Amino acid sequence: MNAVRDRAADDFRHMGFPTQKVERYKYTDIGNLFAPDYGLNLNRYPIAVNPYDAFRCDVPNLSTLLYFVVNDAFYGPLTPHPLPFREGPGVGPQGVVVGSLADNAHLVADHYHRLASEDADAVTSLNTMLAQDGLLVYVPAGVKVDKPIQVINIMKAPSAMQGPDNAFMANRRVLVVAGEDSEVTLLFCDHTADDCLFLTTQVTEVVAMPRASVNLYCLEETHARNRRVSNLYIEQQADSRVRHNAITLHNGITRNRLDLHLRGEGAECWLGGCVIADKHQHVDNNTLIAHHVPQCTSHELYKYVLDNEATGAFAGRVLVEHGAQHTSSEMRNQNLCATHQARMFTQPMLEIYADDVKCSHGSTVGQLNDAALFYMRQRGISEREAKLLLQQAFVTEVIDSIALEPLRDRLRYLVDKRFRGELSKCEGCQLCR
Repeated sequence: MNAVRDRAADDFRHMGFPTQKVERYKYTDIGNLFAPDYGLNLNRYPIAVNPYDAFRCDVPNLSTLLYFVVNDAFYGPLTPHPLPFREGPGVGPQGVVVGSLADNAHLVADHYHRLASEDADAVTSLNTMLAQDGLLVYVPAGVKVDKPIQVINIMKAPSAMQGPDNAFMANRRVLVVAGEDSEVTLLFCDHTADDCLFLTTQVTEVVAMPRASVNLYCLEETHARNRRVSNLYIEQQADSRVRHNAITLHNGITRNRLDLHLRGEGAECWLGGCVIADKHQHVDNNTLIAHHVPQCTSHELYKYVLDNEATGAFAGRVLVEHGAQHTSSEMRNQNLCATHQARMFTQPMLEIYADDVKCSHGSTVGQLNDAALFYMRQRGISEREAKLLLQQAFVTEVIDSIALEPLRDRLRYLVDKRFRGELSKCEGCQLCR
């Protein structure tokens, strides 16, 4: 991590914080997010928290391998052991690693900051400059992890900084390496532990080797004073499969960036996103899918439901490079504004330099269907309940794309509570009440 820190500092010094004149940041004022005087735990003082005492994340009928990350540090004392999996040829039980970046330098060296360095991004450079630890998930070739790996990201300020008048920042790093013919499912849940003004920068790198299968689900349930800037970089090799779903149920200001590169023939990806925002919340999703080689497939669907004065933004770009023939790509962004004050900015883009492809993109922004509301009210359903049912039906397509049935059921419950203004944290959570 130190080997790339100085270069990242030089890059950030040269670029500075991006303004809204930068194309990929036009919908979020990054300078305003970083304006407060945030505290940083540069001296690595331990923050007193026992996640198991405060937090019980229990998705019914979904047995997961549960891990914790407090701010930017892997919480090691409560690591489950051993990891259950089916052995592949020549793979021993010690092969799968879920732990700290700092404790696994031999696995980190070949991959850390390799994907992220290809992108001249100021937030990535800032994170690389300041990050001191993070999470490593390493799955060797041929290993199929039987249970989902669930990571609870907890933002908690030091005791001296807790309270609404303080601001605290953490710079989190995540590296996922899935070897050839491996399979792994990861669930990341973001939560906040107190009422401090939080800012999280997160850089995640995911490497899917040939024929690897990676399912990545991200669920944000924080509070209105939480600010999150996340950059996700994914690289897929031949015949790999990646599924990514980002669900934002409660937040303050969120800016998610996803760059996915298909570099091996036969690779396929599914990207899904669901955003429910109200009051003055802001959610910005910016994606890039780059088809570098022939015979690759991509699917993308993001849906937003915005209420009150919430603001949403989606900018999706599919790039088909020269020679990437027989590419198949579909991108859709559908948005529902429940009030006249809600605002949605949408920008779907196709950039194609090959002539034998099948690509489509589309975007819609609208309000609830008056005819459907009238039909339901004729049958004795109240106006409020009819609106809730229509909103739930609108986001069902994204929820149904999640492969884990217990997680799908749990999200339907959380979405219903969210629409009713009764945001329900994960079962048993004591941090966010």
